Amino acid sequence: MEPLYPSLSPKLVDIAREILSRSAILEGRLHPITKKSITEFLRITNSYYSNLIEGHSTHPVDIERAMRKDYSNDLAKKSLQMESLAHIECQRMIEERLEADPTANISSPEFLKWLHRIFFEQLPSELRRVRNEETGEEIEVIPGEIRHRTVVVGRHIGPGENVLPQFLDRFASFYHPASFHGIDPLVAAPAAHHRLTWIHPFLDGNGRVARLHTDAWFMKLPLAGYGLWNISRGIARQKRGYTSALVQADAPRHGDLNGRGNLSQKGLTHFCEFFFEVCLDQIDYMGRMLALDGLLDRIRGYVNLRKEQSIVSPLPASPPLKKEAAYMLQDVLLRGEVSRGGVIRCSGMAERTGRILLGQLLREGLLVSNTPKGPVRFGFPASVAGYLFPDLYPMTGH
Repeated sequence: MEPLYPSLSPKLVDIAREILSRSAILEGRLHPITKKSITEFLRITNSYYSNLIEGHSTHPVDIERAMRKDYSNDLAKKSLQMESLAHIECQRMIEERLEADPTANISSPEFLKWLHRIFFEQLPSELRRVRNEETGEEIEVIPGEIRHRTVVVGRHIGPGENVLPQFLDRFASFYHPASFHGIDPLVAAPAAHHRLTWIHPFLDGNGRVARLHTDAWFMKLPLAGYGLWNISRGIARQKRGYTSALVQADAPRHGDLNGRGNLSQKGLTHFCEFFFEVCLDQIDYMGRMLALDGLLDRIRGYVNLRKEQSIVSPLPASPPLKKEAAYMLQDVLLRGEVSRGGVIRCSGMAERTGRILLGQLLREGLLVSNTPKGPVRFGFPASVAGYLFPDLYPMTGH
């Protein structure tokens, strides 16, 4: 049998405990409504990085435009915008399914095929085809269908199509989250991620499905604070190290003390340690970004840049922001949701001028509301979020 679980090295256990602790701290940093707004915005970022891993770059600003049905006239760019929307919708659908069925075995063949299907069904036809580099043959990817041919990824040859059902059944049995206890459910997450990429059950989209499966795993634990950070950004930013660690985990065993089966236990443990270090890096980054003093300072800084016209408005012909906009934005960020009258009062402005400024913030998406006269909450438009969360994603490229 292959090693399916890493050796619990002191380093691995320590990092796992740090993840639980530091991620939970993020959960309590902000008002729940503000936290939800950030989580919703970060779906765009997660989509951007997940697509970037696949070699597809669609800037968050262009993804946000697609969410408003504002697609590029360039058909290739429009296809990539649609791919980004598909990933965002998949994240939502996973959350909804796990809320409706908390006992679901997310490692079952049915769930994995569902992940693949809900993503590929949303793609335009040109993104549902793969090319055989040896023969030049173009093959259609059927959403949710297990592959019926052998695949080679680098030096890794996936299990033969005739034995895939047995491998997937074994994966479902061993990696059922309910079968782990204590620290084990968290430690099993990167091991399952590696195993799924190793099995390579689909003709295309295996990396995508593995990342969505990891998302589902962290949601199901649940890992407090997940959603305010995401593994895709970390993998994309350390892609070379990630690929190298996967290759080491795919390596044959070396000697009798290096695990069971044909694969290296040492390599699997190294991959899990690397994966968790990526997680910690992302948690620490968002911890710095969500520290209130710094975040409030960056809101003031953005308003000042707009007031001085040092940066352009996200909307054509939108005037410079007044300094009172910072008071409005900071108050809403801290309180989660505020009545329109309350926002104007906190600014210290007269009613009429306050309403004009409030209207501008709503038009620009810095504040949002469910109804024309309802309370407002903080918005995170992609064109502005890069100022509030420096280095979250490249500011240019759209």
